Amino acid sequence: MKREPSAEEKAFLEQYRPQDYPRPAVAVDLVILTIIDAQVRVLLVKRKEHPFKGGWALPGGFVRVGSGKEQGEDLDAAARRELLEETGLDPDRVLIEQLYTFGRAGRDPRMRVISVAYVALVRPDLAPIVRAGGDVSDADWFSIESLKKQELAFDHREIVDTALSRIRGKLEYSNIAFDLVPLTFTIPELRHVYAIVLDREMDPGNFRRKFNRMLEDGVIERAPGKRITASKPATVYRFKRR
Repeated sequence: MKREPSAEEKAFLEQYRPQDYPRPAVAVDLVILTIIDAQVRVLLVKRKEHPFKGGWALPGGFVRVGSGKEQGEDLDAAARRELLEETGLDPDRVLIEQLYTFGRAGRDPRMRVISVAYVALVRPDLAPIVRAGGDVSDADWFSIESLKKQELAFDHREIVDTALSRIRGKLEYSNIAFDLVPLTFTIPELRHVYAIVLDREMDPGNFRRKFNRMLEDGVIERAPGKRITASKPATVYRFKRR
């Protein structure tokens, strides 16, 4: 139910002058992750404009702000819009969730900018359709290992590190791996994804017990068909839709 302000509050709002108060700009940045060639990769875009012109950065941009009663777009709407504009990815086919807010003074040389970062997970079969758009000249998937030698714009390296830590933590207790595997998979294929993201070997016996718990809890179900392997056809599974 919409709240109706009192007459006194209405009078206050009519006289209120937002321009009398210092206001930071608000942006959204997207850490878009997938798995390609057995490596966790993050999508970076090449900037067309200063600052950091020609440098690699996370996709993102400023939140659109209106005036008066029309206050512009919500944060989630801004993240979904930037995802579509700068990468061509359909927001409805990608997991997007808010990560953290980065607001250190000086993080942007232009002015005071507070960035709300998001994580987006992309299934490997969707990664090839990414294209550069909007105000970026190129887009490419960088392995996490290669980022150690790659300079990133603003504080985007810190944002990437925070996103990786979050995803690795959630992998242990949620079905977030749903968004990093093909629609169907075998047990070894899913174990391989866990090992790649967590950056450590997964004991087959322990992982099978974890897998069976997910099966019993209804997180995973058997899928039609089989996967041809070197020894014998393997059973395939799929995550149940959230």
